Amino acid sequence: MSKRKELLIGMLKDPADEVRAAAAASLEQLEGVLGVDAVLEQLKKGTLAEKIRAIYALGETGGEKALAPLVYCTSRPEEDLKGAAIDALGTLVHPSTIPTLLGKLADGNSGIRARAINALGNFREKTVIPHLLPFLDAGDGLTDVEAALALAKTGDPSLEEPLMKLALSPLASARAAAAMALGQLKPA
Repeated sequence: MSKRKELLIGMLKDPADEVRAAAAASLEQLEGVLGVDAVLEQLKKGTLAEKIRAIYALGETGGEKALAPLVYCTSRPEEDLKGAAIDALGTLVHPSTIPTLLGKLADGNSGIRARAINALGNFREKTVIPHLLPFLDAGDGLTDVEAALALAKTGDPSLEEPLMKLALSPLASARAAAAMALGQLKPA
């Protein structure tokens, strides 16, 4: 890898513009691969805070190489790691991770469930609607709020009635989420 990198660095001085541009693009891609490897190493051996930073970095850099470690981290017993991995998967929005995120809707921790709901909302898929609808009735001011906001991202006008019901909640946060969500639905 270092020989390749040295050659590409030398090619940045090539007289031809297209060669310099190609070398720069290849170096950028190579740095990304090296960066992901370093982040994965930090995820394996770092402190809890370093592991959390690594998880969020994987969510930003993305790529196929990040998916398996992030999915694994969603099953870790440490709530902080699990939550960060769910957030990162929501950032990546890779269809293969929907089943993992759907599985987290049954987690015993309402904060983890809320993060999974939020992550699923980023997919903007109508297929997640039946999984998120029950959370509108949670009445906890957390998962019901996240469900309203996530469901709104689909824009599905059929959600008008359940969101109008949420607008009658005794919780101000739920009513506010319902109001915001109703404004995002497409006209029927």
